[in-house]
Amino acid sequence: MSLITLRQLLDHAAENDYGVPAFNINNMEQGLAIMKAAKKCDAPVIMQASRGARSYSGDIMLRHMVQALAEMYPEIPICMHQDHGNNEATCSSAIRHGFTSVMMDGSLEADMKTPASYEYNIAITERVARMAHWVGASVEGELGVLGSLETGEAEEEDGSGASGKLSMEQLLTDPDQAVDFVEKTKVDALAIACGTSHGAYKFSRKPDGDILAMNVIEAIHKKLPGTHLVMHGSSSVPQELQDIINTCGGDMPQTYGVPVEEIERGIKNGVRKVNIDTDCRMAMTGQFRKIATQDATQFDPRKFLIPAMEAMEALCLDRFERFGTAGNAASIKVIPMDNMARRYAEGSLDPVAA
Repeated sequence: MSLITLRQLLDHAAENDYGVPAFNINNMEQGLAIMKAAKKCDAPVIMQASRGARSYSGDIMLRHMVQALAEMYPEIPICMHQDHGNNEATCSSAIRHGFTSVMMDGSLEADMKTPASYEYNIAITERVARMAHWVGASVEGELGVLGSLETGEAEEEDGSGASGKLSMEQLLTDPDQAVDFVEKTKVDALAIACGTSHGAYKFSRKPDGDILAMNVIEAIHKKLPGTHLVMHGSSSVPQELQDIINTCGGDMPQTYGVPVEEIERGIKNGVRKVNIDTDCRMAMTGQFRKIATQDATQFDPRKFLIPAMEAMEALCLDRFERFGTAGNAASIKVIPMDNMARRYAEGSLDPVAA
């Protein structure tokens, strides 16, 4: 078994100057596509499940699926991560079901729609970090609210997304506040707001500095060089995937995602985890539509799923290589969670001192 905590994986990424794509999963086919790509290029893996994915697949199914993948690919370290936890109960139940890492999204209240106060965010994130660290699990926090700098609004995905208009102060993480937040919460990784958003419809044009504030990442990294930063909503929404979907009966309006070169810029400035979901959905769905269009008599699910897995595998392989993740799995020696718990108790993993 090769399950690893987020903290250990991102520490290795920081030491070796690379980033790790975090792919959302719901089913076996997505898991197999990720692992086949990882094996091809010797890359460690972050598989994450949202509350929606946990509801769709069930915690027991997810746990056994990831454990089976770890057994099939023992040479690949896998972090099993809870994405956008909304309260202590969600995070603690994830850990009980085998997740080695959790995100406590205290930027929003428990309904995952109402922007939370800074004080609320600190209090709940610190409680989750303390709880998780007792057993050696890692914690990602979020400061700032994910949303579009063009519209001032957030897209909802799997039940997570702020409602109403957001201010610029909410949409961009304050670097000085980030220092205070990390010190008080003791999170292992910090998700920041810089203009990225959930879903496919992130930008109405190729993003520049007015609508994708990479300078915020650079400013935070200068103040917190030892803290692992996270970019959410970072699918690139490739044009070729839009074209496949629309050529085969889809109706996606023209849209733009986060350019891979901007993510590479972020990795040079402390970004160690990059969340990707929409691109994987598009890669698979494009193949579903293509097969259905090419052969209307087809009814065998495998005839749809095999090319869909191949398309997602190709996408994952590209991100592993572009982010510098490739070639690093073999050099990681997995530390058991009980050993990580001891290190937390000793204070040797305090991110402020890193």
